[in-house]
Amino acid sequence: MLVILKGLLIGFGFIAPIGMQNVFMFNNALSNRFTKAVFVAAMIWIADASFALSAFWGFGALIMSANWLKITIMLVGGALVIWIGITIIKTAYQVKIGSPDKTLSFSKAILTAFLVVWGNPQAIIDGALMLGAFRSTLSINDAFLFIFGVILASALWFFSITIIVNILRHKISNKILITVNFISGMVVVVYGVYIFVHGLQQLI
Repeated sequence: MLVILKGLLIGFGFIAPIGMQNVFMFNNALSNRFTKAVFVAAMIWIADASFALSAFWGFGALIMSANWLKITIMLVGGALVIWIGITIIKTAYQVKIGSPDKTLSFSKAILTAFLVVWGNPQAIIDGALMLGAFRSTLSINDAFLFIFGVILASALWFFSITIIVNILRHKISNKILITVNFISGMVVVVYGVYIFVHGLQQLI
C-alpha cells in the first residue's frame, strides 16, 4: 500500500500542474455534454497512462543516450505545440456553454488527446527522466505497484475534474469560456515557441 500511495502522490504531482493536457481537459469539460466530455477524458487518460508506462519502462534512457533524438523531439514537438495553441485560439469563439463542440469529432478528440500528451516535448523529456529514475530504485514487484498508483492517480484526476467542471459549467458565462480558451491558446503558443527556440539553440 505504501508503494501504491507513493505512486499516487507522484502521479498527482506530475499531472496536476497546468499543461496542455489539462488545458484540453478543462476546455472539453466546459464545452461538451456529459457523455462526450467523459469519453474525451477517457482518451486523455489512456494517452497519459500509455505515456507513463512507456516512460517508466525505459524510453527516457533512450532519449538521453542520443542527443540528436532529444533535439528532434524539441523541434518537432515545439512546432506541434505551437500548432495546437493556434488551433485553440482559432476555435475559441466557436465554443458555447451548454452546446456540444461541433468542431471536435470523436476521431479528432482521440487524435488531440494523444497529441497533447505525446506531443509535449518537455513532458516527454522530464516525465521520462522522472519516472525512469523511480523505476531504477524499485524491485520488480514494487515497480508494478508504483506504476499502478501513478496510473490510478491519472484516472482519478482526469475523470473527477472533468465530471465536476462539466456539472458546474452552466454557472460559467460564455464570455469567461472564450477568455479562458484564448488565454490558454496564447500560453500554449508561447510555450511551444520557447521549446522550439531552445531546440534550435541546442542544434546550433
